[in-house]
Amino acid sequence: MHISPEIEALIARLARLPGLGPRSARRAALALLQEPESRLRPLIGAMQEAARNIHTCPKCGNLDSLSPCTICADTQRDPTVICVVENVGDLWALERSGVHRGRYQVLGGVLSALSGFGPDDLNLTGLLEQVQAGEVKEVILALGATVEGATTAHWLQEKLSSYDVPVSRLGHGVPIGGALDVLDEGTLAAALSSRRAL
Repeated sequence: MHISPEIEALIARLARLPGLGPRSARRAALALLQEPESRLRPLIGAMQEAARNIHTCPKCGNLDSLSPCTICADTQRDPTVICVVENVGDLWALERSGVHRGRYQVLGGVLSALSGFGPDDLNLTGLLEQVQAGEVKEVILALGATVEGATTAHWLQEKLSSYDVPVSRLGHGVPIGGALDVLDEGTLAAALSSRRAL
């Protein structure tokens, strides 16, 4: 089957996005191209607008059109509690929950020897400056329950141990509504080891 090079290029670009494989990319490209006025052109405009106006916050690493970002500029938030996350997607997930009313620090990744992502690659400048200035009362490590996330959390805890700031970590284990017989051994082990008194 012959497809024009322009369509092939669009499919190839879409397939590079997270969550889209070649099949999903073909479906998305087809939907865009079949309705260019209602789907393709508005998408192009939104992407151009985002490319022009969205920047990385110099304080925390969030993505926003403001600098500092809306979260860092919000005077209703507690600036003394910093929640450390791996990426902006994790920050957005926590924001959707509405539970954290402090500030954030987006690391931009986690320590991984396989990926070549080391301590110098972590976005820590804003956090360290605030901790050193004595402006922080708690650092919450909200990193994934993976080997890399645990390694990064341990490394950060060691790095922050010389400062007088409490460091906490998100709880891991059995999710609300989760049945024990469907959970993997690692999750069960984490739940058991992080148990607390009633």
